[in-house]
Amino acid sequence: MFGLHTEFNSEKRKQNVINKVLEREQKNDGVINIHRINEKNVGDFYCAPHLYFDVLKDKKLDISDLRSYKKSVTNNWIEQISNNSLIIGGGGLLNIKHFKMQMEMFEKLAQKGKKTVIWGAGHNEINLDNFNQNKKYWVDVTKFGLVGTRDYSFPGEWVPCVSCLNPIFDNQYTEEHEVGLIFNAKSTKDKELSKKFERYPLSSNTTNLEEMISFIGKCNTLVTNSYHAMYWAILMEKKVVCIPATSKFLDFKYKTPITTFEDFESKIKEAIKYTGVLEECREINLKFSEKVFNYLNL
Repeated sequence: MFGLHTEFNSEKRKQNVINKVLEREQKNDGVINIHRINEKNVGDFYCAPHLYFDVLKDKKLDISDLRSYKKSVTNNWIEQISNNSLIIGGGGLLNIKHFKMQMEMFEKLAQKGKKTVIWGAGHNEINLDNFNQNKKYWVDVTKFGLVGTRDYSFPGEWVPCVSCLNPIFDNQYTEEHEVGLIFNAKSTKDKELSKKFERYPLSSNTTNLEEMISFIGKCNTLVTNSYHAMYWAILMEKKVVCIPATSKFLDFKYKTPITTFEDFESKIKEAIKYTGVLEECREINLKFSEKVFNYLNL
């Protein structure tokens, strides 16, 4: 069909797009913030620097546009990446199959004179055993221009998710629930799981930011398998219990009890409240932004 890629093999289609980028002359004429722009996932949507700094406003690109069937979309992807310096992140873009080809391409571009910044991205390994056995990224982050990852013990400077800069965290809420649950998108589709815990107040990361933060604010303790629900609850000085869907839960600076849906009730008493984390995360991101903007000459 006109305007569509004719090759329907996903890997081949993506590789063709990557090859076109790598064949191009690379420029740093402007800057683009590339991350997963997913309006149906609150955390994915709000984890990007372009939302919090005027100099980056509207300078965004979806990392998943690589796989689009529309040539107009992939052609724009090629143009934007080839002509601009790259801010990559935030979100779980590292050590995950969905973004492996893109991250490897960014590593190669960095060696061709492309200015590259990793800002608040982190590992997202589905096999949790790999986290304990092999604490390294699939790409060599030392080849990027500046690296700030949300993973505390991995290579690179620790830069937690930039969403901490959202002014919504300055709001005050009245606690109404001793324990609340926030599901990730996959768990929201599990009707049996929802029914099992219907005695608890329940929300998900598929709502909107205001609703999600308000829900967290009303809870004394949050149980969740959503990374950003965990992060935001810690920022809001809530007790948190995590049910890890991937490795991304295992390396935040401030630890939470790790458990399963079957056993989380026995872990609630182990959850603790941290103070001062919001201020710390904001300060780190503002200092890192100065490095980034100096590096990119913005």
